[in-house]
Amino acid sequence: MAAAPRLVLFTSEHSHYSIKKASAALGFGTENLILLNTDTRGRVIPADLEAKVIEAKQKAIRMILRNNNIVCYVSATVIDDSVLTVADVLCPAQGAWGGGLLMSRKHRHKLNGVERANSVTWNPHKMMGVPLQCSAVLVREWGLLQGCNSMCAGYLFQTDKQYDVTYDTGDKAIQCGRHVDIFKFWLMWKAKVCIPSVVFWLSLQQPTCQIYNTMVTMMCSFFFRSP
Repeated sequence: MAAAPRLVLFTSEHSHYSIKKASAALGFGTENLILLNTDTRGRVIPADLEAKVIEAKQKAIRMILRNNNIVCYVSATVIDDSVLTVADVLCPAQGAWGGGLLMSRKHRHKLNGVERANSVTWNPHKMMGVPLQCSAVLVREWGLLQGCNSMCAGYLFQTDKQYDVTYDTGDKAIQCGRHVDIFKFWLMWKAKVCIPSVVFWLSLQQPTCQIYNTMVTMMCSFFFRSP
């Protein structure tokens, strides 16, 4: 990293602290994490992003990433509108909490544009109420995780198994042995929405109720804290 040209990352001034921690852990350094100004709703101001991108280009600095917050913890739960205007760069979206809105017919429009992100992080253990921890990263490019992380350890990840080996996720991640986070989400999903006697539309209503109740609880807490 020391021999590489200066690399910078862009993120909202309200972004999660883990973005700064990741910048340090990956070797970019916290000084190369450029904070972007936001409006009163916590959305990045596109003009500020454009100005800082131009400044970086003039200094011959290489820009590699622009992080988008689907949820800003101090403002409304809406996707950053500037996702739609600058999404044609490497653009991960942080939907750890707000990603659950995609399960709601009523609120999913607030995440319009997220499909243009290169990746989306999602924590069902937050808004969805799945027991801690349950996390996922969704990527748009097929084969990306394998290309970045796979070491093809033949003694462990055999290709001649009696099932579709694409379901072997172990070689797609940095770590190997770990808890099966998604199993808890699957069990909750089956318990709440996959009752055989329930028609399909009701199966879509149950996650919506989960999201609605969470949103109402959140808004009530905001009201009680307001002067």
